[in-house]
Amino acid sequence: MLSTRGRLLILTYHRVCPEPDELITGNANAAGFTRQMQVLGRAFRVLPLTEAVERMHAGTLPSRAVCITFDDGYADNVDVAAPILQRHGLPATFFIATGFLDGGRMWNDTIIETVRSARGTELDLTGFGLGRLGISGTAARRAVVNELIGRCKYLEPAERKAKTEAIAEAANVTPPVDLMMRSDQVGALHRAGMEIGAHTVSHPILSAIPPVRADEEIRASRDRLATLIGAPVRAFAYPNGKPGVDYGSEHVDSVRDAGFDVAVSTLWGAAEAGHDRLQLPRVGFSDTSRVMLGLKMLRAFTDSPSAARVLPGYASS
Repeated sequence: MLSTRGRLLILTYHRVCPEPDELITGNANAAGFTRQMQVLGRAFRVLPLTEAVERMHAGTLPSRAVCITFDDGYADNVDVAAPILQRHGLPATFFIATGFLDGGRMWNDTIIETVRSARGTELDLTGFGLGRLGISGTAARRAVVNELIGRCKYLEPAERKAKTEAIAEAANVTPPVDLMMRSDQVGALHRAGMEIGAHTVSHPILSAIPPVRADEEIRASRDRLATLIGAPVRAFAYPNGKPGVDYGSEHVDSVRDAGFDVAVSTLWGAAEAGHDRLQLPRVGFSDTSRVMLGLKMLRAFTDSPSAARVLPGYASS
């Protein structure tokens, strides 16, 4: 039998949509998320993130230990995911990009909702050097979403926002402003026993902006969330999260100096005590059956990335 003792699986989610959304790939929906939480509640030990990391380093982590995390701060985390978590008695950590609270919108959602609502069979983006993009059918629209997100992801945040908003205007689309949490919902999650973590202000690729601005993004998100929940914010998630690509060792320094106890990347695999606790790996699964999810979870426990695959760190000592 596979031994999972000493290993921690940190699951990552973004949205949990009420119904399946064919235009948004890689996100859970209510029915699939419910199936997953049933498996976790019955077969695994689900722990709060900071507690689990402390126990991992203390050598008291139970077998089949799992944490549940959400990135960005979508309203459906509160409206859809949280009630499911509460029904199953499961804790989770919500990493919030504070600049999008109270009516804000992430740049990628501007693209998604623009392509979703655009009329006709093509999107004329010749003014942006992108030509005319076919949007006849869901598959074509999904391909356009992926192409535009890929072209915009590594732009400087202000340029990225301006460009995606200009695309929406060119398509004569007004994207929704209720996709993200409100400030009061962040407080409600905390009062319900969920952990709140920081995820910067504007969700920049940290390596694409000056170090001083990156440090400000990290600290400002921590401070805003601490004010909202009336408690210290101990956990952080790097936007996009690829070590050496999306963030560098200077950003690990900033996270450490800002006083965070735990930080997570998107390096795939199970965490172990030898890993830098400020660069812990995570895994994500799309909707699947209960049996397949259980098998995938057990398989994921076997893939523990080498500490050499992350940047030089401080917290494994």
